[in-house]
Parts: sequence; C-alpha cells; structure tokens
Amino acid sequence: MKKVSDKIKVAISCGDINGVGLEIIIKSFLDTRMFELCTPLVYGNGLVSKAYRKEIGTQDFSFNFIQNHQKFHTKKVNLIDIPEHKPKLNFGTVANDSGILAYESIKQATLALASNHADVLVTAPIHKQNIPWEDDNVKGHTEYLANYAGEENPLMMMVHNNLRVGVVTGHVPLKDVASVLTKEKIVTTLEVFKKSLIQDFNIHQPRIAVLGLNPHAGDNGVIGKEELNTIIPAIDEFNSQNNIAIGPFPSDGFFGSGQFKKFDGVLAMYHDQGLIPFKTISNNEGVNFTAGLPIVRTSPDHGTAFDIAGQNQADSTSFRNSVYLAIDIFRNRKDYRELTQDVLKIKKTK
Repeated sequence: MKKVSDKIKVAISCGDINGVGLEIIIKSFLDTRMFELCTPLVYGNGLVSKAYRKEIGTQDFSFNFIQNHQKFHTKKVNLIDIPEHKPKLNFGTVANDSGILAYESIKQATLALASNHADVLVTAPIHKQNIPWEDDNVKGHTEYLANYAGEENPLMMMVHNNLRVGVVTGHVPLKDVASVLTKEKIVTTLEVFKKSLIQDFNIHQPRIAVLGLNPHAGDNGVIGKEELNTIIPAIDEFNSQNNIAIGPFPSDGFFGSGQFKKFDGVLAMYHDQGLIPFKTISNNEGVNFTAGLPIVRTSPDHGTAFDIAGQNQADSTSFRNSVYLAIDIFRNRKDYRELTQDVLKIKKTK
C-alpha cells in the first residue's frame, strides 16, 4: 500500500458542466483502485456537482466537499468548492455562466500546481465559445497554460499506447497554415518533441517521422513547394545535431500502411492532419498531453459531447487514461531529473 506522501495529487478542472466532464470524472473514480494511484482534487461548484450526479443517476458515488487543500481525503474524490459561481445546469447548451465556472476551475486548478497543492493537472472538456479568456491570443488550455508558465513553444501531443502525434501549428485556421509554417518553427517543435519523448516517455534516442504539408508530400515540388523550401531544410537542420527525424511522408499513405508503428513520434504540420488519423486509430481511448511545459497536463481526446450530456452514455476511458498518463509522465520526469543530476555530479567529481 502506498503512503499518502507517495500518492500523486491530481488537480482536475470540472470542464463545462453542461457537457460530459463531470460524468467522466465520476465514472473514472467509481473504480476505487484509482485511489491506490492518486488523490483527485476536483475544482467546481458543490451544489451544481450534486445536481449533476443526481441527474445522471449515479447513486453509489459521492464527492468529499472541502474548502481548502488541507482536508482532502485519500480515498474519495475531493471537490474544492467554488461557491461564487453557480451556473444553471442545462445539458447540451452553450451558456455564459457555465463558461465562467469552467474558466475559474481551470485557473484554480492551475494555481494549485503552482502552489504545490497538486502534482499534475487533468482538464475536463470545455467549449471554447463561452470561455472568457483574458487574452485574445488564447484559444484553449494549451495557450492558457503556456502563457501562465511563460513558455513560448508548447506542443499539443496526442498519445495512445506507442502512438504519439504532435502538431506544428496547433489551433491555426487551415487557410493560414502555410503562411505560419517556417523552418525555424518546425525545428523548434522537433526539439520540444524530442525533449518530451526523452524525459516524459523514457525514450533514449527517439525516432520522429515528419509529415508533409501538401498531397503526396508535394511530389518533389509538383504539388506545392513547402516540402522543398521549408520542411526538408528543417529536418536537415534538426538531424545535423545528431537527432533522428525522417520524412516528409504523405499523411494518408503513412498512416494507411502502418508506417507510424516504426516511430516514437509523428509530427504533423497542422491540427486535422494529425488528429484525424490519431482518433481513428485510438478509438476514443487517446489522451491529449501538453508537452513543453514545466507542469504535467493531460486531458481526454474528445470534447464536451453536448449531444449525449446528461444521458449517462459517456465513455470515461479517455479521461481515465489521461489520469494514468499524467501519473506516468510525472514519475518519468522525476526519474529523469534524478538520473541527469547524478550524471552531472559524476562529471563534476572527475
């Protein structure tokens, strides 16, 4: 049995309460074996959460409502109350008040990490339309957390077993992808990807596949020049530092033929190029991980699922996998720090 001090404290934002966020949280921790791995700290409104549990008909579950981080229970789902934000529960709708609570939950969960009250962050799905981000450049969790941490190059990485897909341009409209895609941006993203594969996934010499931008990866310039002018030079520069990146590959053939199984990571040029095949392969079991941050943040690979919210139909597998992955990465980072510190000590004594 793990000691309380060994268990990882997981800060969990409640997401949009009109979606499936609280449902997948509740379903995940109905399996009491989860408490052997971690102590969950959910940030949300107590009265709304009670009403939510009642609506989805979960009788054998209860939150442990607390006002601060000192009174958490190691065998229950602790809910840290945000009493000043009590939106009306209205499943399947986009509402301003639910967006405000979701945002406040994100802020308080993030603050818990910054103040060492939690070890990792797992975020439930939000609806981007109703979140009152204070910065116009913030489009979602990734940008918010990057701004908070002062990091300029976060990497959205989708993870399912040994399949890890990162994207260069993230939340960028498709019409703008080619104009923001630069050699420097690709090289920087590859460097962040490599570092994460080493410290977060314990892969010593990662092999990264790089996808092209155009159909058929440009066909040697016949269908677009981005591969010749931008992507290949970026791969060459990255590899000049004793790294391993191979490509550019046409996305359809690369995933369709199963080539992705030969690599530790796959770098896509834009959002849907990577996420469509990833979600097809992972079959609702994948995890969204934000690499390149000093904190560990994961989330399920799906959205609010307004169409089934409140009907007790949501599958909690992706959320549960998000908790597992956050714990694994936290431990891997700890081992990596200890290992590299030992190496530095050896070098200094020589």
